[in-house]
Amino acid sequence: MTGCGTQDDAAGGSGAQSAGSGPVLGIRPSGDETITYDKAKIKNEDLFKVFDHIDENIDQHVVNLQKWIQQPSISNTGEGLQESAEMVKGFFDEFGCQKTQIYDPGENQWGSQSNPVVYAKCDEGAEKTLIVYWQGDTMPVTQPDLWKAPPFEARIVEQEPFKKVLIGRGAQNSKGPEMTFMNAIRSIKAVTGKLPVNLIFVVEHDEERMDIGLNQFMKDHGDLFEGAEATWGPGASEGCVFVELTTSGDSWGRGPTYSDIHGSNKRSVDSVAWRHMTMLSKLVSEDGNKVLIPGFYENIVPPTAEEMRILRKQAEGRDLEIAAKNLGVARFISEDPLTQLKMARMGTSMNLDGIWGGNMFAGGSGAIMPNKIVSKHNFRYVPNMKGPDIVKKLRAYLDQLGYEDVEINVIGDVPWAKKNTNNDLSKSNAYTASIWGLGSKPYSPDDSILLGGGGGYWPAYLFSGNQSSVNTPISSVRAGTGGNSHAANEWYVIEGAGEQLGMASAEKVIATALYTYAGLNGEIPEEFANPEGLDTAE
Repeated sequence: MTGCGTQDDAAGGSGAQSAGSGPVLGIRPSGDETITYDKAKIKNEDLFKVFDHIDENIDQHVVNLQKWIQQPSISNTGEGLQESAEMVKGFFDEFGCQKTQIYDPGENQWGSQSNPVVYAKCDEGAEKTLIVYWQGDTMPVTQPDLWKAPPFEARIVEQEPFKKVLIGRGAQNSKGPEMTFMNAIRSIKAVTGKLPVNLIFVVEHDEERMDIGLNQFMKDHGDLFEGAEATWGPGASEGCVFVELTTSGDSWGRGPTYSDIHGSNKRSVDSVAWRHMTMLSKLVSEDGNKVLIPGFYENIVPPTAEEMRILRKQAEGRDLEIAAKNLGVARFISEDPLTQLKMARMGTSMNLDGIWGGNMFAGGSGAIMPNKIVSKHNFRYVPNMKGPDIVKKLRAYLDQLGYEDVEINVIGDVPWAKKNTNNDLSKSNAYTASIWGLGSKPYSPDDSILLGGGGGYWPAYLFSGNQSSVNTPISSVRAGTGGNSHAANEWYVIEGAGEQLGMASAEKVIATALYTYAGLNGEIPEEFANPEGLDTAE
């Protein structure tokens, strides 16, 4: 694929495949879906041609995703990151973007080395320019024996109610949705020769490390985003500050000071491990659900009336037993659907993500007294809380308790962000959702104004004028789905079922959204205006 890149469906350096000459996976574009688009609301004939092209090439589109899944890109270990960055750059080179580059942001503000950031600018001669945010990294595979297919094979399997889903690390978080976007714009360009909007891509490989490299990149290269009117991203984001707590015999002045020692010495030697566990027990309530750090809950802004309206609507008919089963948990903290949703979407927490030291070998025995214990913790926070303030309060509380020797290492901080929804991109995405029968009128998806959406952070703050010069509206509309992010058997739907759309339909939704945002799919009805909006957060 060379030149201006008007062909479609090249994947990571392979040549384009025309319909009928590519791989044969037997993907049914509409699967067992029971909803589809309202043809009367498609005002641009090119969109019908794009939809046909997607259907004809859906097997190759799935292969495109499989090839990306098969390339590991694990930010916490460094495995495959440079290769992934080169592969992603190849997507944009083949697409015909005028500028593509891999950046090394260098050492970041938290004192660690950043992972690569891929940048691409695709000038299509359109009136509007859209920033597209991606993450190229994934979490490690921590429980390989629990996977029903190898995590980097990208196998397609049946999983009720879906006849075909793709199993693989990164399938849902976030290579599946991102390749769906890439397939959509490739199809548009294959049919029409150009996109309805200009695109600026930024792809980080540090999302699972608190976006530490992207933070540095956006501070240093804000000029690369000049002229962009909006950002394609999940919308609002909760805050998250991630820390490591370390207790060592050397700092404490008791217990093993240089290395681990034989466990029989516990009879006469103080334990670093028990000290650390006792310290942790004082940071949260006995059930782990309330943070005991003095002042932790200060400054919290309660949900607005509109946010509570959305939560109440989403809680209607919600079966917590089914929701818990789908998540892979025994039950939720609360048995009330509204309370559970409020906690999940807009709550705060201190989590114990991991702890290590001493004998870390599965099975067997081996008496060891560790000289050092390290635990990882993420604090989820909401407006108007601040990550550095939480760390300051944690330090003061540890000192008050007599744990002055316990070290706090801040891995990174992602401030919360909450954007105004009264803008062209939010309105066009809401209308696109209506065209496809997704969500409820007049705003869809409703989660766009709830912190965390489904319960997670992303670096929205860097596109909201906080710590960078880029300040744009943020919105997206996504129809594809998956699950088990950060867990075994991560999956992404290939063939949809019922009201859940599969990959081909999800690509069509993106194409519809881009044409609608560009003003090439008729007028957006007035009912999708949001005159009140939501206040932009800092």
